[in-house]
Formats: sequence, C-alpha cells, structure tokens
Amino acid sequence: MASTATVASASAAYAARPALPSRRVVRASRASVVVRAADEKDEPFDARAFRRELSKSPKYNRSFKKDEESAEAMENAGIGMLSKGGLVAQMRAEGFQHVKGDVTLKLADAYGFCWGVERAVQMAYEARKQFPDEQIHITNEIIHNPTVNKRLQDMGVKFIEETSEGKDFSDVKEGEVVILPAFGASVWEMKMLAEKGVSIVDTTCPWVSKVWNAVDAHKRKEFTSIIHGKWAHEETVATTSFAGVYLVVKDLAEAEYVCDYILNGGDKAEFMAKFANAHSKGFDPDVDLEGLGIANQTTMLKGETEQIGKLLEKTMMSKYGVTELDNHYKNAGDTICDATQERQDAMYKLVEDKPDVIIVIGGFNSSNTQHLQEIAEDAGITSYWVDTPDRLDAANVVTWRTAHGELKTTENWLPEGAVTIGVTSGASTPDKVVEDVIDLIFATKEGQKAAVAA
Repeated sequence: MASTATVASASAAYAARPALPSRRVVRASRASVVVRAADEKDEPFDARAFRRELSKSPKYNRSFKKDEESAEAMENAGIGMLSKGGLVAQMRAEGFQHVKGDVTLKLADAYGFCWGVERAVQMAYEARKQFPDEQIHITNEIIHNPTVNKRLQDMGVKFIEETSEGKDFSDVKEGEVVILPAFGASVWEMKMLAEKGVSIVDTTCPWVSKVWNAVDAHKRKEFTSIIHGKWAHEETVATTSFAGVYLVVKDLAEAEYVCDYILNGGDKAEFMAKFANAHSKGFDPDVDLEGLGIANQTTMLKGETEQIGKLLEKTMMSKYGVTELDNHYKNAGDTICDATQERQDAMYKLVEDKPDVIIVIGGFNSSNTQHLQEIAEDAGITSYWVDTPDRLDAANVVTWRTAHGELKTTENWLPEGAVTIGVTSGASTPDKVVEDVIDLIFATKEGQKAAVAA
C-alpha cells in the first residue's frame, strides 16, 4: 500500500507554485460546499494543477475496468443498465411499444441509465470487489436514484453525513476508501481526502469534467463564469470550486436580470440579495460582469442554456461592440451531456404523440428527471413523476411530484377503458425500476376490471 506521504504530495506540490494572474482570486463561500469557507485559506490555488497531480497518486483511481462479475452483480441486484429479459427489453425490440388489453404503453426511445451513470455504479461495485475488507465511504449519493443508493448501503458503503455545517468527514480514516460520485466533488473535498491518505475512487462523469475545464478556461482568461444551473446541486457545487469568479443563474429569467444590469445598471443591493447563495466570495456586479464565459450544469435544459448563451453574447456585443466581443465573452461550446439531450429530445417526441397520461420515473432530487417532467407539464399532458414503484398503489392511487417540487397524491389517476400511457425515466433509473412501475400499472388496470365485474 502506498504511503501517506505519497498521497499527500498531491496536495503539497502546489505550495510553491506562483499564483495565476487574475482580477480576483476567489473561493466559494456557500453553506452547502463540503469544505466550509471558514476552513479554506485565502492564498491563490490552482485547482487544475492540483487535480493533475492527484491523478498521479497510486491511491487515486478513475479507471473503469468493465469487470463482468461486477456487471453481473448489478444485474442480479436489479440495477443493471438494461433489462435483458423483461418487458422493457421486449418493448425495445418491438418498436418501444406494448399493448396489453386496453392499455397501450409507449416507451420513450431514449430513457433510463446513461453510460456515465452505469460507469459510476459499476466502478463502485468494482471498488467493493477490489477492497473487500476496507471501509468504503461515498461523499454523496452515487447517482440520484434511491434504489441504487440503497444497494450500495447494503454492500456496506457508508454515505458521508450531511450536517448544518457541511459534510462530516471525521469518520473517514487513513487507508480507507472514498468514492466520488458521478456528478463529482469539490476540489476542496478532494484536497482534504488526499491529505487524509485515503484511496480515492473517482467516478465523476467525463461530461462533468468537461464543464470543469470550461470554467477553468474562463478563470485563466480572467472572465467571470456564468453557470446555468442550480446553486445547491452537488454538480454545480463541484463546478464552482474549479471556477474563479462565478455567478449561477437557474433560468433564462435570471439571466435576463443579469443582462439588464450589465446594460442599464441597477440596485446593487437588490442584485446581491437575489443571488445571495449563487456567487463567488467577494463578487461585485459592478466589476465582475465585464468579461463573461458561459458554462452549465450538465443536466439542464439544453435549449435554455443555448438561449442564455445567445443572450449573453448579444448583451456583450451591445455594450462593447462586435469587434471587442472576444475580449468580453467566451462560449465554451456545448457542455450539456449527450444522454441528457437524447432523453429530452425523446420526451419532446413522446409528448407530440399526445398520450393520455405520462409516467416519469426517477429520483426526486434528479435534475435531469425534473426537466423531463417539466417538458410534459409544459405540453399540457397529465404527467406523474414517481421515484420508486412504492409511489403507486394497485388501488389506483399515485403519490407524485410536480416539476416545481410539490408532492401530491392523486386517486383514480389511471382512466378506465382504453388508455395510452407514455413512459420515460431519468438517466439514473435502472430498467428494473421501470419494469416494476409498469407491473403496477397493469395491476391497477386488472383491479379496475375486477371492480367492474363485481
């Protein structure tokens, strides 16, 4: 086993590095950041260089071995990427449609587990196989799916406790193993773990790493990163830790507010209150909106990210002129992950078919699943978002969540007679969960028939 000194060198290697030139070198100061602002130092820190050095440590691993035994264990636990013999597999083979009695099911042609999620979960299984006797921790949910996370707990993986002060890593000891989840971890968390001398298994999705590279490029150009995302989401927390000066906007309306401030000025106190939890330490809208770069949380609506990018570009052209645009705006390119976009496109196609009802399946804290529900609601189609099969009752009752976070219970949600039901699931949802939901739909329909017959 490598020595603690070898691992800690990934942290110590930067002490003598010169600071990058910047209008302001900042650190994140939000309550939800894993390493509290009070624990962070004010000296310049090169996050990219740290991560590069960390990757050289013998106690750092981000390789996906594609171990067949681990993949089989996932399948046996009901969290494999694709069903191999169930109804969902049959629907994929038969044009994503299934008819049984007076129920027609239409499955979105892109749904469920994505490659990045499958990779992360299988890497966690591989870690358990590689370290059968060591205590394994994970810094957050591996993915946003309760079924998958429960399986890891059953394997003895401990989830780091969240407290009012941040996450409590006091139980993590030298020589133990820590998994970083699919949506990444903050650089301060990585630094702390390296200093503890643990073995790190990094399952961060490559698409998330691509965004980190984008905000790092903004920082090196001395631009402020405008990040389209949710400031408290774990992925965005991780991304902001790699940024310099940053501002997080959750939607087009907030971006329009920022652009109006750039062009016309405004009430600085109101601005700071509006984005109280969504900016870097020391952020000043009168200083830090002169040069901008756009990035995003990978699970946001692609169309909205594109709208925000075009709005920022137009705003900076209006303020500084076309010839000066490159000195004031940088578009890092498309950083919405392919899987997110494919599932959104498939959902738009599904709503065009106008099914009577849509069932959206995925964790309630899953951003990409939320946007699938949002698409259905915006199209005016009755849609129920459930996270597990337990949300449905064969007595025709469903407990579901709206795209805006309201939890509701609806009786008699499944209409009597012939019905067409659209089905989709978020990128963190195994096929087995989808199949279990479908089973309950058919059980509910059988219950209706039995009631009529009685």
